[in-house]
Amino acid sequence: MHSTQKKNLVIIGNGMVGHHFISQWQKQSAAAGWQLHIIGAETQSAYDRVHLSEYFQGKSHADLAYCLEEDYRALGFKTYLGAKCTDIDRANRTLQLDTGISLSYDKLVLATGSYPFVPPIPGYQNDRSFVYRTLDDLDAIKQAAQGRTTGVVIGGGLLGLEAANALKSLGLKTHVIEFAPRLMPVQLDDQAGALLKNKIEQLGVSVHTQTGTQAIEVTDDDRLRLSFASGEPLITDVLVISAGIRPQDALGTASGLQVGERGGIVISDRCQTSDANIYAIGEVALWQKRIYGLVAPGYRMAETAAQAIAEVDVSAFLGADMSTKLKLLGVDVGSIGDAHGQLPGALSFRYSNEAKGVYKKIVTTADGKKLLGAMLVGDNGAYDTLLQYHLNDIDLPAEPDSLILPNLGSNAAPALGVDALPDSATICSCLNVNKGDIVAAIDAGCASAGEVKGATQASTGCGGCAAMLKEVVDKTLAARGVAIDTSICEHFPHTRQELYHLVQIHDLRSFDTLIAQHGTGLGCEICKPTVSSILASIYNEPVLNPAHVKLQDTNDTFLANMQKDGTYSVVPRIAGGEITPAGLIKIGELAQEFNLYTKITGGQRIDMFGAQLHELPLIWRQLVDAGFETGQAYGKSVRTVKSCVGSTWCRFGVQDSVNMAILIENRYKGLRAPHKLKFGVSGCTRECAEAQSKDVGIIATENGWNLYVCGNGGMKPRHADLFATDLSDIELIQTIDRFLMFYIRTADRLQRTARWMENLEGGLGYLTEVILNDSLGLGDDLDAQMKRIVATFECEWTSTINDPEKLKRFRTFVNSDATDSNIVFVDERAQKRPATKDEKITLIATV
Repeated sequence: MHSTQKKNLVIIGNGMVGHHFISQWQKQSAAAGWQLHIIGAETQSAYDRVHLSEYFQGKSHADLAYCLEEDYRALGFKTYLGAKCTDIDRANRTLQLDTGISLSYDKLVLATGSYPFVPPIPGYQNDRSFVYRTLDDLDAIKQAAQGRTTGVVIGGGLLGLEAANALKSLGLKTHVIEFAPRLMPVQLDDQAGALLKNKIEQLGVSVHTQTGTQAIEVTDDDRLRLSFASGEPLITDVLVISAGIRPQDALGTASGLQVGERGGIVISDRCQTSDANIYAIGEVALWQKRIYGLVAPGYRMAETAAQAIAEVDVSAFLGADMSTKLKLLGVDVGSIGDAHGQLPGALSFRYSNEAKGVYKKIVTTADGKKLLGAMLVGDNGAYDTLLQYHLNDIDLPAEPDSLILPNLGSNAAPALGVDALPDSATICSCLNVNKGDIVAAIDAGCASAGEVKGATQASTGCGGCAAMLKEVVDKTLAARGVAIDTSICEHFPHTRQELYHLVQIHDLRSFDTLIAQHGTGLGCEICKPTVSSILASIYNEPVLNPAHVKLQDTNDTFLANMQKDGTYSVVPRIAGGEITPAGLIKIGELAQEFNLYTKITGGQRIDMFGAQLHELPLIWRQLVDAGFETGQAYGKSVRTVKSCVGSTWCRFGVQDSVNMAILIENRYKGLRAPHKLKFGVSGCTRECAEAQSKDVGIIATENGWNLYVCGNGGMKPRHADLFATDLSDIELIQTIDRFLMFYIRTADRLQRTARWMENLEGGLGYLTEVILNDSLGLGDDLDAQMKRIVATFECEWTSTINDPEKLKRFRTFVNSDATDSNIVFVDERAQKRPATKDEKITLIATV
């Protein structure tokens, strides 16, 4: 008879790397013969530490968790969360938990991670000093910050800046103290560090470099006084120490495993320790005298260890790339390879633009043919391309600096398409999925990006590789003769552009007519808003007209942006950011009357949050009577035109930028498009309106206006391209008219102008021919269409509050005038905000 008793596999540590090991272990066929035991010091199951600061933005453990403890148990795993291992008996292969439980193991995996290093500063042990590592740490910081004003972080590295962002999000005046002469000294050079410091200070965080803390004292009023080697002391309410990490190797040391001189459990290429039955992965593991402090190398170790224990072909751990792409306090930072140029013969190329807050540096071999490293601050747009050059040893362009210089027409860097990437090119660094894996998934029958994502797990980590994943899939399928289905959805075998042409050519005025003639079924949440946008772009009828209202998403249905708690925001138009004192007073009175949270937006408007559905018409009645119009912050339409004060007030201004901004906003207000549109108008080249980060940017010159197009901020920022120079007012307006109408006619669904131009065959050059040289003969038609749009503008809120039928939609409950009792607010910084789940439970319980 064969024994059916399972062998015991124990993993100590349930962080990100520990959980990844578990997911990899599930894939091994040998796993069926093992009983997995999961030990975690925290009471919560594994969660995403990379996005830890989002805990202060309302996310809970459930939002950040990879799974819950009951999910582990449902898979047959035994869990011991909230327990610590106190002893490992290697001879008998047993271990002891502080809960009194004793476990035996056949194989043991140590994924204990690291712990925060706290310098031995006199007085650091007090009730107002914290580290930034776990959800429990964050709960303690949040509690200590209540009713307080100031927070300090000791440490200006990656984690320190993340901690500073967390303190800032709690409403604390935040300081960062760094002993080194610059922030992020490991990743950045002096120039990049100085730029990052400047950008962070512009966000209201004070940075103190070359500053060493000498002592910490508790004051009589329960605050902390930090004393330095020089300069005045700093008083704070909350102190977070983020001075680096140390491997959590105490168990290894106590059990006699080999450890490094500076800590870390020594592992082989198979992630085995000096004991063949024990493996170590993640930040506790020391591979070739190196500790890896990023999650991706830990994932690779987890995969290797799972394969080694399962006794299958092992992908040896041979080190990992430490390149990083981050957004710290809203500032893009990227570091690739030998960013400091320390290798012999390395050459450096730098681009610095202090006005825009951008610094880029690449490091190449002496012959300029291979990329050794890169450093980016303020703009990570080139990161993915540079990383592929570095990881895949691809020859650089003849002019390597073209990769980091602004797009200058014929001097622009040649594009690095996915066709140029070898199969070994990593597409998803989080889950270590390369181009070859994606191609193999297609060989196995996957026929879409979604199917490949499910088969390979690519893009299920941070999601930053989604666009590249789709491009690889589409290119691979197309190369094999597979027709790529570009249908907008199952109800229409057409693209958005084709639907636009059908509506325009056949003069179709409703969704019902379009789907009856050219589609099937009843429509969906994809095609309905798309067709609504097309109809509005061509005929400009109010979206709440009976024929169109059923097509709208929630925001357009109620002409307001729905917020996380079910309330809505109200944004009146403030053209060019110019508003009278009377207008300001009216907004203030309204916000006070309806108890709305108010915030000045990046588009120079005032946003009022917290309005319930039934209050929207009451608020807008007063706004309309005071002369305000809808700002259409809810629509895929023109949002804002940002401007500086221009020549009217500024001694540097050369044109009246405010007047131009107001003229433009009033001309294009109400224009519906495939995606939102933002404008900027600067009165001189100092660019205070940040026009070059907008879909349409206008910068004054002595001779008129320079026009920039197709820029955007967001998740993938892009600087706008210079499109035309020294235009007169009339030339400027006509050029913008044609550019916008051509974009509306030809762009895909939900495609920003930046991505649209990148996907146009011929790019900027083609757009120049069509718009400036009228190569297609469309100019007069585009002019006429814009003229019709401008002539038919109608404030959607004005027409709504004057129509009793439309007003019937603005009720929280169909059969009752009651308000929603689930909407609960708390006070913070003299205004209200939505209560968190825990706060809501407490507040409702006390009523």
